[in-house]
Amino acid sequence: MSRPQAISLMILITLLWSMAGVITRHLDSSPSFEVTFWRSTFNALALAVVLTLIRGLGLWRKLLHAPKVIWISGVCWSIMFTAFMVAMTLTTVANVLIVMALGPLITALFARLFLQHRLPVATWLAIAVACLGIVWMFLYDDDSTFSVIGSLISLGVPLSAAINFTILQHVGLRKENKVAVPDDEPIQDMLPAVLIGAILSALVTLPLSLPFQASAHDLGLLALLGIFQLAIPCLLVIRLTRELSAPEISLMGQLEVIFGVTWAWLWAGEHLSVNTLSGGSLVLGALIANELIRIIRQHRARNMIA
Repeated sequence: MSRPQAISLMILITLLWSMAGVITRHLDSSPSFEVTFWRSTFNALALAVVLTLIRGLGLWRKLLHAPKVIWISGVCWSIMFTAFMVAMTLTTVANVLIVMALGPLITALFARLFLQHRLPVATWLAIAVACLGIVWMFLYDDDSTFSVIGSLISLGVPLSAAINFTILQHVGLRKENKVAVPDDEPIQDMLPAVLIGAILSALVTLPLSLPFQASAHDLGLLALLGIFQLAIPCLLVIRLTRELSAPEISLMGQLEVIFGVTWAWLWAGEHLSVNTLSGGSLVLGALIANELIRIIRQHRARNMIA
């Protein structure tokens, strides 16, 4: 996969991820845990079908005996799936997104600590500017109310994502470098981790969801989220961990905020303030500047070799 293809695919993934906020605001009256349960259940069903077609029925025999790294990644996925939707129903979108803006910084720190990545100063600056932009978007929103519980639950998303992306890239680097892996540690296939995460999220939230109250309208929207907002993009992002670094994936993932605000403006009647527009410009500017600097640095390196 070429660099432009990888970036284009990551943009598509963030577009799909960004549907969650606006669709959640169009639900009738489903409780938070039930919303999470149905989204994770539809996600698990879609993943089960897709992965069975890809890997065959042997997938299920290997699932229970999967190596530890797959189960760790699966737990990370389950926390991400659960914490995001629960937080969205307990506090404002602004609070959730502000906390999630910590994702690139946490991921960069983990990549530096555990993968020995030496991040350029430009990337650190891009991360800082992107985080500042997202905080600026909602800092002066008079309609926002701070929720300690909702914000703490939201913190589970960037923490789990940082651990997960670091693990996925570690596996991807071992594959690309053709490092020998023991026969009893088949870590080369990380796709089942997403399925494990969806199943765990559904199982954990099931007892808290009873009795079910979701309408047919809500079930349709949650099925849409489970399949197109979770299953498909999560499978695609695993593939991208072999093309883009963990900090890059986390940084580009901030586009989800920009797209999410746009959807809310177009289809949920939310007003775009000056702070939203200026903060969004900071995020987009940081992403573009980081990519341009990388291209210039790579071009200079090639000229020196030539």
